Amino acid sequence: MAPDMNHAISIGEPWMWAAFIAFVLVMLALDLFVLGGRKAHKVSVKEAALWSLAWFGLALLFNVGLWWHLNGTVGPEIADRKALEFFTGYLIEKSLSVDNVFVFLLIFTAFHVPAEYQRRVLLYGVLGAIAMRTIMILAGAWVVREYSWVLYIFGAFLVVTGIRMLVMAEKTPDLEQNPVLKFARRHLRITEDYHAEKFTVMKDGVRYFTPLFLVLILIEVTDLVFAVDSIPAIFAITTDPFIVFTSNIFAIMGLRALYFLLADVADRFHLLKYGLAMVLTFIGTKMLIMPWYHVPVQASLSVVAVLIGGSVIASLIATRKPTA
Repeated sequence: MAPDMNHAISIGEPWMWAAFIAFVLVMLALDLFVLGGRKAHKVSVKEAALWSLAWFGLALLFNVGLWWHLNGTVGPEIADRKALEFFTGYLIEKSLSVDNVFVFLLIFTAFHVPAEYQRRVLLYGVLGAIAMRTIMILAGAWVVREYSWVLYIFGAFLVVTGIRMLVMAEKTPDLEQNPVLKFARRHLRITEDYHAEKFTVMKDGVRYFTPLFLVLILIEVTDLVFAVDSIPAIFAITTDPFIVFTSNIFAIMGLRALYFLLADVADRFHLLKYGLAMVLTFIGTKMLIMPWYHVPVQASLSVVAVLIGGSVIASLIATRKPTA
């Protein structure tokens, strides 16, 4: 029995796609040219918290606007379902992006990247992530529409990934053995030191790449790897390309702020990886059992919230300082 493909019909009209893409471009331009995205400075926890709240608020505002529009055009039933799909997808993508934060922190620490240079790397990382995810989401939506059985492959992949994450949760990746990094060092001229926020510099008429460029490559590769997990995960909630795309992009746009918010306290959330692994396993199982039982979106949202919330609380309890 094939998965229910009624949800594959997109509610995204051309003007909605254009308006959302325009919104993303405006926000990126504001960040890059107006709000200090090009100026080297260390992002404070307060600034990161304000940006995190702003992005979360914008995502909720978008969801309310989407519900209001659909309620008036296609009725409350579809409006309620699509709004719930967006929020559940956003929560899943936001939760899984926390794992990116842990790896970003590992990369920046390994390369001794000064705090004031990290923001620019992550800004370009976000630009690359948006481009890569747009291609992957549109391709994934087409594949799912044409070959609905591929959802079962996604499900099996997520179960295997979740189990592997559980087993590897306490292991630290060896960046020096990363094949992309090895290739870059073998084929590019790399300077010994950082040159402010520059990715390349000219020396004696020859173009050299700075260590910051290597960091950017690793950031982009990291997001590509995580996208391979997170995009199939949201297809378990909805196969509507517009919902998949918008929830993904909102999560990605808030990723930098989330990094700077958690960077100094990441060690207090070490059990979160177990929660994320269980989320992937649950979502994969949900996809595999679709022929026999369809897990409602409300139930999926509850399970994801409990797993993430529980692992966060357990992390905080396990790492709290003993009282004198």
